[in-house]
Parts: sequence; C-alpha cells; structure tokens
Amino acid sequence: MGKLLVSACLLGDPVRYDGRSKVFENTELQKLINHNRVIAFCPEVAGGLPVPRDAAEIQQGDGVAVIDRLARVTTTGGDDVTDDFLRGAQQALELCQQHQIWVAVLTEFSPSCGSSQIYDGSFSRASLRGVGVTTALLQRHGITVFNQHQISAAINSLVGGN
Repeated sequence: MGKLLVSACLLGDPVRYDGRSKVFENTELQKLINHNRVIAFCPEVAGGLPVPRDAAEIQQGDGVAVIDRLARVTTTGGDDVTDDFLRGAQQALELCQQHQIWVAVLTEFSPSCGSSQIYDGSFSRASLRGVGVTTALLQRHGITVFNQHQISAAINSLVGGN
C-alpha cells in the first residue's frame, strides 16, 4: 500500500491562516499514521506564507483558473499571494512524485486544498463549487484528491490502487 498526502492542519499542525489546526480524527487514518503511510503537508506554509496570516481567497475563478493564470489569490488586506500559492502547489506535486503518492486528503473550502468547494472571493464565507490551487495542480497530474469528510473513500482508493 502506498502513502497518503494529508493537509497538515487536519493532523493537528497549527498552520491555518488563523494559527489554528482543523483536526479531523479518524481511526483508519490513525492506523496509516502509525504505519508511516501519511505525509503531512501545508502548501500555503511551504509556499512561503507565515502563520498566522491574513485570510486569502481566489478572485474570479478557482484553482484551475489560478494555475492557468486567469485568476489571482488575494488576502483580506488586498495583497496578491498567487505566487506563494503556486509555489506551495508545486512543492506538493513534487512531494507526491517523490513518494509516488496518488491519493491525497486535503481541507475543504481552502483556497489551496478545497476539492469540491472553495470560498467565492468575497470574504463573506459564501462558497462556490470549485477546487483550490494545490488540488487543481495535483488533479492535473493524475492525483486523486479527497476532502476530510471522504477519508474512508480515500483510504479505499489507496488500498485498491496499490
């Protein structure tokens, strides 16, 4: 069985924009952690953003549009952090390729990690259907991305794929 890439915040690392984690406990995931089959990663921190940091959202699109340079990622303070998000996404891809990872569990609604829903860019907590920047890049390279509510499906995919 292969390894699983998991958002570091889901594993208790305080790397979210607000300096907190978003722990999502799951016994199946814990078994993989105990067998060194999980790699924790935060693309925003890897891309150079500090903790804590201003919240960021994708403007006028989703992660696919950012990868294609048709949309930008900005913070509540108006800073353009697109390049940081792209750098982090690239590092996630390189990590997956290095460890032959083909399945990831990333944090829903995140502008980096959302796998089906992200915030709409208005900073009002309104969401839209779409993916984050890291998810878009991983998917473009054949890596299947699940969210924290789909851990069992991710593990089943991992077991079935290896």
